[in-house]
Amino acid sequence: MSTPITLPGLAPFGADEVARLWAAYTRLGPDYVPRTHHLAEGGRPRFINPLIFESSPYLLQHAHNPVFWHAWGEEAFALAAKLDRPILLSVGYSTCHWCHVMERESFEDEEIAAFINTHFVAIKVDREERPDVDAVYMTAVQAMTGRGGWPMTVVMTPDKRPFFGGTYFPPRDGDRGMRAGFFTILKALAQAYQTEREKVLESAADLTRALARAGARPAEGLPGPEVLVEMATQLAKNFDPRFGGFGRAPKFPRPALYEQLLRYARRAEDPAARHMVAFSLAHMAGGGMYDQIGGGFARYSTDDGWLVPHFEKMLYDNAQLVSLAVATWQATGDARFEAVANDTLAYVLREMTSPEGAFYSATDADSEGEEGKFFVWTPAELTSALGAEDAEVASVYYGVTKGGNFEGKSILYRPRPEAEVAELLGISQDVLQQKVRSIRARLYEVRKGRIPPLLDDKILTEWNGQMISALAQAGWAFGDPKYLAAATRAAEFVLAKLQADGRLLRTYRGGEARHAAVLEDYAFFISALLDLFEATAELRWLDEAVRLQADLQARFWDDAAGGYFATASDAEALLIRDKPSYDGAQPSGNSVAALNLLRLYELTQDEAYRARAQATVVALGSELSRQPTAVPKLAQALDWLLDSPKEVAIVTTDGDDGEALQAVLRSTFVPNRVALTVPEARLADLAARVPWLEGKRPQGGRATAYVCRGQVCERPTSDPEVFRAQLAEVERLEAEPLAVPGYSGP
Repeated sequence: MSTPITLPGLAPFGADEVARLWAAYTRLGPDYVPRTHHLAEGGRPRFINPLIFESSPYLLQHAHNPVFWHAWGEEAFALAAKLDRPILLSVGYSTCHWCHVMERESFEDEEIAAFINTHFVAIKVDREERPDVDAVYMTAVQAMTGRGGWPMTVVMTPDKRPFFGGTYFPPRDGDRGMRAGFFTILKALAQAYQTEREKVLESAADLTRALARAGARPAEGLPGPEVLVEMATQLAKNFDPRFGGFGRAPKFPRPALYEQLLRYARRAEDPAARHMVAFSLAHMAGGGMYDQIGGGFARYSTDDGWLVPHFEKMLYDNAQLVSLAVATWQATGDARFEAVANDTLAYVLREMTSPEGAFYSATDADSEGEEGKFFVWTPAELTSALGAEDAEVASVYYGVTKGGNFEGKSILYRPRPEAEVAELLGISQDVLQQKVRSIRARLYEVRKGRIPPLLDDKILTEWNGQMISALAQAGWAFGDPKYLAAATRAAEFVLAKLQADGRLLRTYRGGEARHAAVLEDYAFFISALLDLFEATAELRWLDEAVRLQADLQARFWDDAAGGYFATASDAEALLIRDKPSYDGAQPSGNSVAALNLLRLYELTQDEAYRARAQATVVALGSELSRQPTAVPKLAQALDWLLDSPKEVAIVTTDGDDGEALQAVLRSTFVPNRVALTVPEARLADLAARVPWLEGKRPQGGRATAYVCRGQVCERPTSDPEVFRAQLAEVERLEAEPLAVPGYSGP
């Protein structure tokens, strides 16, 4: 017989429900550890709620709270209507530090849980599983409070209309310096819903109408180049000359900003813009935001020097920063950025790759209940791991001190250039580099003995698309076949496991794919397929990209105003049908889709693709004019539309693989282009799908490069230096040189 289950404030569950809950708990296996301090004898949880039936690691983290949590679904809304109660919606994700804090303080508190269970219907949402739900209510919270973030807390009517919102709340009055705690707020909201219903409903209706009116407005036409200049000028004014990045702490990487600056530097022929990128990325990679021992970037820095992160690592950040590092290496020739890309990908392939070849989502900030504990060191720990001599080298190189820089311990970072460290230690740079390689390897092995942060092992189509792109770009640029093999394996996984009836799904975990794909899933995965096609010239990737773009067009396109909605036409109806535009930590699906369409046009010469890309930019164009730094990925699409993009082909022969020509193309930053390396024997098949390849054959029996723009081609060449000069030709963007703080010239 199953142990009875009772949640605070509620009658005991019936025998059938108890049996179902315990059966779901048992199915999780002997290695499953309930995340709760409410434990009975033998470590079994005292409480189980319906989240135990979910696959999301975040929802399972809350499956043993005393709160009667429901997953998002009609059953919960029907229950709220039946009981005439408001809904408490809590949104977060598995590696969110403050989500964990609020769980421990409030959702594990039996008194608070009892109040929630008797006055609300409680719904938990994993924002990474349901970004559509998160986006709608985050917009509402921002409208109500002027800010947003996670955990997100919303109270709404049973018909999904919000009337209160916020983020983290401490549990009780006075906690963390807050006048009103979560418990007091819940009591006031429950009272208002019962005694001031008309006022509550009026507030909900007003907010709903405001949300319906919100969103980007179409531009009158395609914005001009002046918005690209204005964006670069704004970034230059906000540039931090000490540590790079823009503005004050906290600092998020936002790679799309730097990508657009690289484009601007090329077209405006302004090295100051390139300096902002290289300087910032070097400081990010030298800071504590980068895991100096294991590789990979944390989500953001809490300070302005990229030193102290919240220690969670997200797949999407690392994918974008690899792509940025590859582009920065191409634009500068600086080997440091090649090393950053390689080191980050080594981390991903070693620690974030599933046995089936897809990529996990994230790792937590906390281990053993403490933020960052897994990552920090003391001088004594270094000495124990390395011996006194190498511990001194590590301390100087990585800035480890007795007092530490984070709660008495040290986050490893690189406060000095290598040459300065070598001089301080009285050794050569070559010897220093050898010692550091050995130190890193030994510290990594020692760290493996610590209790690691939680791994969020769900697989998301959107984020896998980003990492596939990063691998394909790095594999092509660096000529590394292992990266292309990893990208291929992951793309094959998505196509095999994350589709149903030809439509993409969003999440996969435990052998099961769930949830309809949203715009970002399609956009990023199509982009990945195009990157694989350009890296390998395998037509299957182009074919899949064309097929999925047709599905996206049919079910997400806004026929009235242009651009793509976040959800399909047959998806669940939410409060509003969002059309995303903001390029934040992750670019919006519309920005990526516009770039995909432009690439598809250049490859296939189908004018419909270019027309839709332009319509998308126009549909969201008011943001480009009003606040260009909010939409840097969309600015890249505009930059492409205002440029003369290149079609680049290297045609090889059996006796000449064109390696010298390929080396030039791989190491040159040419953003607005499509490029293929094609063996002569495959030309006919590829030209049938990529028309501009027609007639491009090797000259004089040698591999030959072709650089074309709008059907007009440069002279075919087998000379790498001539090819380099052709790639370097640019349609100049007229602008005054940027005034960048701290920059005095090349």
